[in-house]
Amino acid sequence: MPKEYDVTGRVALITGAGRGIGRGIAEVLAEAGVDIGLNALTDRYVVKAAEEIASATGRKVLPLLADVTTTQGAEYVVDTVLKELGRLDILVNCLGDAIRHPLVKLPDKDGETISDEELKRIIDINMTATILCTRAAGKYFLERRQGKIINISSVTVFRGGGDLVVYTLAKAAVVGFTRAQALEWAPYNIQINCIAPGLFPDVRTYGERARLPEAVLRRIPLGRAGLVKEVGLLALYLASSASDYMTGQTICLDGGMSL
Repeated sequence: MPKEYDVTGRVALITGAGRGIGRGIAEVLAEAGVDIGLNALTDRYVVKAAEEIASATGRKVLPLLADVTTTQGAEYVVDTVLKELGRLDILVNCLGDAIRHPLVKLPDKDGETISDEELKRIIDINMTATILCTRAAGKYFLERRQGKIINISSVTVFRGGGDLVVYTLAKAAVVGFTRAQALEWAPYNIQINCIAPGLFPDVRTYGERARLPEAVLRRIPLGRAGLVKEVGLLALYLASSASDYMTGQTICLDGGMSL
């Protein structure tokens, strides 16, 4: 393997990492020799995930319970990683969630519209947390003049989604934030890039309920759902020195859905 892909001994902080794409990224990075801080709001999944990844890879994996949609929470997870793991090389902003409610009630459909509380929560989870964690880690990265930041957006930014308007708005903001912040920090040797995943159902958590209907699979040119490990493999490239000449970019990993 080319030495540029070697990340052994580096340290990553991954938000929203108890399950799904976040856990998939954590597993790949740990397999590659990275020690990891795994963040989630509650201990429902993240403590077990940390134990399993540490056992499988022999790396240090630290569960971090905090609400990173707040400045206090974002600074806590960064400070704890620095204190407990000794350094921070990679930040993965993976926290995200969606609520499938329309902005305004549609005349021919039943169901709820998105409330003010839900609107704010979706923006906070998908956009604000990314900004706050980047700011918290950025202080350290700027001091070292080195760092890798990987933001997770969504294929909905390029396709839209009728009942995912606010979610799409927030994920589109992540793409814009990636470009602007990457430009600002480029002189300091900090690379910031973004992954826009398509459909990656969490089979480990939801089992058969995670299977995509045939009608949905027909919308994917490659004809299948993604595996969370595949996002991790792309994240490994973006976290390594192999991607040192890439910054501000958003890469679709979606089986061709955005074509």
